[in-house]
Amino acid sequence: MPSEVLQTPWQTAAILIGRLIFAAVFLMAVAFKFMDMGATAGYIAAAGFPFPLFLAWCAAVLEVVLVLCFLTGAFFTPAALVAAAYVLFLGFAFHGPSHWAGNQAEFGFFVDHFTFLAGLLFAAVHGPGRVLTWKPVSGS
Repeated sequence: MPSEVLQTPWQTAAILIGRLIFAAVFLMAVAFKFMDMGATAGYIAAAGFPFPLFLAWCAAVLEVVLVLCFLTGAFFTPAALVAAAYVLFLGFAFHGPSHWAGNQAEFGFFVDHFTFLAGLLFAAVHGPGRVLTWKPVSGS
């Protein structure tokens, strides 16, 4: 967000709440992975991906990094874009059209990924806000 743009208190609160929600979603996801990495690997294997345990750990590491970025505001825009790509991938890989015939609720899960994607893209454009945001020190 440019330094000349001032935020009202409600805008600051909305941005901070949004960052907390993004962080909470990924924190819950990684917590479930850490509670039973084997189950996550099984879910990944059932979707037909190779090296499911490795991919489960990769997802967990990514989700931890995303949590840290959303909480601190560090690397916020790149993190939001990576998260958007990840959410889009998850939507198609685990809830895409091939899953709808067996369970109509999967269509709802699929659509939910797009609402999350929209929020992440909006966040990527508008940034982490000016409050409680890590700002790197210039090396000049």
